[in-house]
Amino acid sequence: MENEKENLEAKKNFTVSLITAAKTRWSEYVPKREEVDALAVDLAKVLGLDEGDAISCAKEAYYEIDSRMGLGVSLVDPEATHDKEWVYKRKDIEWYYSDAYEKHLKKEKWSPTVVQSLSDVGTKILGHLQDPTSPGVWDRRGLVIGHVQSGKTANYLGLVAKAADAGYKFIIVIAGVHNNLRKQTQERVDEGFVGRTRVEDKWKIVGVGHDDYPHPATLTNIYADFNKRTADHSGWSINDFSQPVILVIKKNVSTLKSLHRWLDELNSKGHGKIKDVPMLMIDDEADNASINTKKEDTDPTQTNRRIREILSLFDKSCYVGYTATPFANIFINPDAYGDEQLREELFPRDFIYCLDAPTTYFGPDRVFLDEDSSDRILETIDDAENYIPFVHKKDFDVQDLPPSLYRAIRQFVVVKAIRKIRRQDEKHCSMLVNVSRFVDVQKLVRTHISVYLKKLKEAIKANYLMPDSVSQKNENMEKLKQVFEAGFNDADVSWEELKRALYDAVESIRTFVVNSKSDEPLDYKKYERDGHGLTAIAVGGLSLSRGLTIEGLCISYMYRNTRMYDTLMQMGRWFGYRSGYDDLCRVHLPQDSIDWYSHIAISSEDLRDQVIQMRLDGLSPKDFGLYVMSHPDTLLVTAANKMRSAESITVRQNYSEKAVESDILPNERSINDFNQRLIAEYWKENFGVEDRKILPTVGGKGWYLGDVDTNKIVEFLNQFKCSPKTSEKRNFALKYLNSIINKYACSDVALVSEKPGTLEHDYTLSPRTRRATFVKGESNWRVNQARVGGRHEHYGLSQEQRDAAMEKAVADAKEKGRDIKKPADRYYRVERNKPLLIIYNLNLVDGDNENVSVPAFVLSFPKVDYFHTVSVVANRVYLEKSIGIDLDTLIQDEVEDDDE
Repeated sequence: MENEKENLEAKKNFTVSLITAAKTRWSEYVPKREEVDALAVDLAKVLGLDEGDAISCAKEAYYEIDSRMGLGVSLVDPEATHDKEWVYKRKDIEWYYSDAYEKHLKKEKWSPTVVQSLSDVGTKILGHLQDPTSPGVWDRRGLVIGHVQSGKTANYLGLVAKAADAGYKFIIVIAGVHNNLRKQTQERVDEGFVGRTRVEDKWKIVGVGHDDYPHPATLTNIYADFNKRTADHSGWSINDFSQPVILVIKKNVSTLKSLHRWLDELNSKGHGKIKDVPMLMIDDEADNASINTKKEDTDPTQTNRRIREILSLFDKSCYVGYTATPFANIFINPDAYGDEQLREELFPRDFIYCLDAPTTYFGPDRVFLDEDSSDRILETIDDAENYIPFVHKKDFDVQDLPPSLYRAIRQFVVVKAIRKIRRQDEKHCSMLVNVSRFVDVQKLVRTHISVYLKKLKEAIKANYLMPDSVSQKNENMEKLKQVFEAGFNDADVSWEELKRALYDAVESIRTFVVNSKSDEPLDYKKYERDGHGLTAIAVGGLSLSRGLTIEGLCISYMYRNTRMYDTLMQMGRWFGYRSGYDDLCRVHLPQDSIDWYSHIAISSEDLRDQVIQMRLDGLSPKDFGLYVMSHPDTLLVTAANKMRSAESITVRQNYSEKAVESDILPNERSINDFNQRLIAEYWKENFGVEDRKILPTVGGKGWYLGDVDTNKIVEFLNQFKCSPKTSEKRNFALKYLNSIINKYACSDVALVSEKPGTLEHDYTLSPRTRRATFVKGESNWRVNQARVGGRHEHYGLSQEQRDAAMEKAVADAKEKGRDIKKPADRYYRVERNKPLLIIYNLNLVDGDNENVSVPAFVLSFPKVDYFHTVSVVANRVYLEKSIGIDLDTLIQDEVEDDDE
């Protein structure tokens, strides 16, 4: 055991040394992989490390060497008098906690460049807070927007450390709504700030802690949330401590109430305020406090009220919310609270800061938007409904698992074996299974998985040392080989080599049920302390859906029916950092979820881009809040919550720089034939203009009509027959188009065709093939990734406009530490000075199903302004059409926890 620990520590130290040496040698450019390998071999000779281990470390080191991170961007109130330069003006600050934290990150093998960027970002955010030495009474409110699993915790720990150095004396971190999330956050805070942790009844030095480290005081630990009785018994008050005090508490009404009472009774003496104690509150997953629920301990009004009450006890306070889902209810649900003041108190009126993810982040764009990588990573679940339906009760009897889940388990065994061959056996390796919110159903799923793993283990044990002529007669061995050859034969591992590693791989797998009632926690730290990596299959529900980090996640299998943006994105536990094994990651989802994730990824990126643009325009966080509230996608985000007590809602919609697509298309031949004739009719007349030009595409596949009367486009789209699931979306967009028609009397039209030769003869457009999902029960087609077009919105733009779009896209990408080849369509919309209608003819393909010549459209809007909106009314019928499932079922699935 000690030898394993020593070997693990030696490899960690070697990797850090290699990264440092590489950064020193190649300070001007990023080296090639071969150069890093050669340096690793030379360094291994000096340090006495095995060459094989050195090459394994080199692969991980290269991942870090190539890692870069932008500094993000902030949006502040331009009229505020706040001096964000106070951090740089104060010369008395000794960055003791901050320096210790950065050293800790480097020891944990974080890239030095990323650590430096993290430090710079932390300093910028600290500047948006108030100088804790400022006199008088003050409060600041802000929001930090990050990415799911991208390092938000690391960021706010850096902020906590810097705030403590600057003089903030009382720090509260509000973690998730479940005990395991609070415990996980406490472990991170202990390692990165407190410097010691509670192990049973003793304190143990961890992370930043060392002999002369000035440990902050804490009233919570990994075993216990804040308890007023314990705090009262201690007799402590805040001013009794020379070092800062930090608490990590669960987002629970009872806990918040207890903390408020203790602060009020002992520290403000039951009257007045707590004076001269600058307080910082970090609200992790800030949007989660606003989810509507009938459960008392997570009621949003009470949660919000208790947070406000705690803040109001201090005469000097700062509140910073952290979220990865900027469609959070703090922006979009102004009717959630009857008390206007209650709502306004937590609104980030002072600043919004958008974090950049490092270039090595395994995020939504890579999984869902990059066609090359998404084709490899994504696998469609199309067989689960007959085994574990989307909608089921808590006593549902799982008779068997879907074949696709068994296949995912085989993938996990293969991936674990490959990682073992890559000498990553001491690293965590996990699989996520999220198919139900009910505890009893989760337990049944785990039982089936365990039974199957036993069968695999028996088959592997009997055959893994046998030649193929013998081993492959076994059905399970043959299926493992098929999985390997279908998806992992490019992993620099032969089947013979892999086969020999299979037994140790499957033998190491443990299964867990992860929820608030679990009797065996998913404790990665325990295995780290023993010098091992944990190999786990985690089966769960909401605990796997928000906040909980699944270490070393390789295979994800999720079959859930949510369509709410924040919940769906938070379920994306597969996002994060996959050093040395990103090529092995697979994500199994139903096609519907894949399409929605793609759409959300685009929408979330759009919001981040708007922060940049609004900053350039001199606007404030309040303007951003108004923008989010009027975003077309907001309707779906808030729909379920708002439809609890009302039959209809009125919302303000803004389509500036947005595109509306007919992504759900009818399967009825009569409807599609009608639309074909409609296109031909308007095409013969050139939509009322004389001049037409060949589209600027290879081979001139299509035509462009400039300066078409916008009324003509409204007329055409009003006649265009849509699927019932897109008709209302089309109608909302047309209402907006009509509202701006005085300003945009002319628009452009593009007709896209794969074979230009047919255009002159019969005024039809030859179809372009598009992958889609055929929904049998609805007789509809859902275009994959919810996108009809894709990077076609440059049609009609001048070369100068296209160059400007490219320049802006490159600048934004550089700011985020990325490279791009072609601008996304949203950059073309910024340059466009009128609306654009693009008409397609699609050949839809879904396996053996095919539908040829299905007309579709994209209506793209230019930049109008942030405040031009139209009122639209939506009812339950519309929302259920748009969301695609029964609204009552959706509401229940989102608000009930997995304790049933």
